[in-house]
Amino acid sequence: MNRHDGDMERTFAALPPARGRGFAQTWWGQAWLKSLEDTALDSAQLKSGRRLARAGAVGAVSVRPGRLTAVVQDRDRTAHRADVLLAELSSEQWDHFLDMTVERAGHVAALLDREMPPHLVEDAAAAGVELLPGLGDLEPKCDCDAWDHCGHTAALCYQVARLLDQDPFVLMLMRGRDEAALLDALQTRGGGSPAESSGPEGVDAAEAYAAGDILPPLPDLPALPDVPGVPPSLDTETPPAPGIDPAALEFLAARTAVQAHRLLAEALRGASEAELTLTQDAVRLAAGDPGREVADRLADGSGRGPEALEAAVRAWHLGGTAALAVLDEEWQVEGETLARARAALESAWDTDERPELRASGNRWTVVGVPVQLRLGRDGRWWPYVEEGGRWMPAGGAAQDPATALTTADPAAGDGSAPEGAPLRQ
Repeated sequence: MNRHDGDMERTFAALPPARGRGFAQTWWGQAWLKSLEDTALDSAQLKSGRRLARAGAVGAVSVRPGRLTAVVQDRDRTAHRADVLLAELSSEQWDHFLDMTVERAGHVAALLDREMPPHLVEDAAAAGVELLPGLGDLEPKCDCDAWDHCGHTAALCYQVARLLDQDPFVLMLMRGRDEAALLDALQTRGGGSPAESSGPEGVDAAEAYAAGDILPPLPDLPALPDVPGVPPSLDTETPPAPGIDPAALEFLAARTAVQAHRLLAEALRGASEAELTLTQDAVRLAAGDPGREVADRLADGSGRGPEALEAAVRAWHLGGTAALAVLDEEWQVEGETLARARAALESAWDTDERPELRASGNRWTVVGVPVQLRLGRDGRWWPYVEEGGRWMPAGGAAQDPATALTTADPAAGDGSAPEGAPLRQ
């Protein structure tokens, strides 16, 4: 944090080019861009700004209360100073915001995690505080003498969307409070005297210290083995009991050892995972490359059949249970989730580069190309390709739909698919 003459200011180094990705991955970054795009009267200037920002033409960005500033270079290397103004919140508005925030511990935790959940913004609005800019709130000023948003101020706004993704305190600074001042104010408002505390009665420190050596210390946790254990071989001269398949049993024991090793690793690092269903566990086992006979039994037992199990195994390798859910479940995208999905699709490409997409539920198919994007319930995009009349997983998840589409088919991701048509819903 740099301070000049009592003013708060942060300066961010120039970001690298943003080719092949959207400018905003978070919903608040997308809301910032929506304010810009709803305000600008000339869509050609917005397009020019996106191109300049993608090319890395925006220099270091200075952020201070009420103003953004950066030097933006045209394609001919002519430099322009671009400023974008945003009204600061009044002292009364900040008081309302601080009072509202300390009443809800989750709001403070979210800010400390560099997140801005929708309910924080909604609660702030209910208290009369609009954190995110609305229509006409981003006022442009540029030495190119444009009277509206020009390519230079638009490029600055697109670049700031990337900064907001990383740290919502950038928005707070624009609204008039830096991170340190905001957190100090929250701590002051949230602090209470011990007499006011309603928590359980504590133990005298001297008593606790004196009893510290009564019990022996806990032993250290065991080290994680480098590899899973190897089950004993069942290849003996004794014939198996009726109905027992030694090969299948050996495979099951080996996969159980792998699963136990994974669960132990998660426990040692404090992670946990929901218990698998029977059908999910069948896919996990099939992903262990069993023999043909065991694979056929897993296909029958899971109710998928060989071809569907092959697709499920591919999904498992790409993303475990989350990828399986996207493979199996088609759901209707509605409300705020639909608005975020549309915003992500609109901002992922320039208008003349965007492929034409036909939507059905949570699946967007590229018109004329056997490629599809599927939206998971966690907001990530998964690429699919059509193989032999079936949609098959084609890559891991991405927050940006353009990145996911490029993973599935580079030709579709770089705009060689049909251009210029609007997105359908």
